[in-house]
Amino acid sequence: MGFFSFVQEIAMDLGTANTIIICDDKIVVDEPSVVALDRRTDKMIAVGEKAKMMYEKTHDNIRTIRPLRDGVIADFSACEQMMRGLIKMVHTGSRFFSSPSLRMVIGVPSGSTEVELRAVRDSAEHANGRDVYLIFEPMAAAIGIGIDVEAPEGNMIVDIGGGTTEIAVISLGGIVANTSIKVAGDDLNSDIQEYMSRQHNVKVSERMAERIKIHVGSALTDLGDEAPEDYVVHGPNRISALPMEVPVCYQEIAHCIDKTVARIEAAVLAALENTPPELYADIVKNGIYLTGGGALLRGLAKRLTDKINIPFIVAEDPLRCVARGAGIALKNVDRFPFLMR
Repeated sequence: MGFFSFVQEIAMDLGTANTIIICDDKIVVDEPSVVALDRRTDKMIAVGEKAKMMYEKTHDNIRTIRPLRDGVIADFSACEQMMRGLIKMVHTGSRFFSSPSLRMVIGVPSGSTEVELRAVRDSAEHANGRDVYLIFEPMAAAIGIGIDVEAPEGNMIVDIGGGTTEIAVISLGGIVANTSIKVAGDDLNSDIQEYMSRQHNVKVSERMAERIKIHVGSALTDLGDEAPEDYVVHGPNRISALPMEVPVCYQEIAHCIDKTVARIEAAVLAALENTPPELYADIVKNGIYLTGGGALLRGLAKRLTDKINIPFIVAEDPLRCVARGAGIALKNVDRFPFLMR
């Protein structure tokens, strides 16, 4: 890129839980999708990790917002400010005297309506996007894994994010069968919060529920040698407000999130039902790829494999597959007809 080139190319995975930005084939931003705003002036105080540190800890003058819920923009103004703040991190130390115009490829849920796609596009344009392309997340994830999406062969992607689970069968550069459900990581956190309150009488925050999921989350009640150590949870008693210390084991969490995992299973089966037989045969041969943060849940691939009798493969670096795929699509804008303008 020359000195007088004022267009910068970035690829973005705008996720419910995390936003990842790729520039010049490098991941330059990987931050939580959280923004902290001054309640009086509505000016941005912090974005990303700094804002997440403030989440559920603020006083009356600061509000921390997760602008995306269930994979879509819930707070338009906050999302725009968050995107600006994260894009500014890309420009830190760059050779531009002012913010350059941006050519962007953004990953969006495959079940998005026209209104939801418009909201993402508008937010990007307000954040200095000049050419904005949208790509469905399962397609981006498939490209990020290294699958030849334009081949006459069926591949199935299950992308479990923070707000949505995207299930898509891809062949010849298009999505053949597609299921998008609003059941994902946030629902697992809610299950854990509700369980801790009901079973142990201890109040836990959304962030603490996420920490429990990361440390002892499991889709199976028997992990054998891979079983994690119990995680000690600190919090107030729901009734007396006295401090409590509760050790939690992975079997408990497996029981409490079982219904949510079963809903993801059912959605995968529903997508397979709608798959043409020829592509179904390819999927049985190639296996089904798991991407997104939910793919890291212990025992999930084994549980799905045992239930559906098709091998489930956890993609390498599942959290960043969509961003990497969007980055490759950015370099091949003219070649990929499935990019939406």
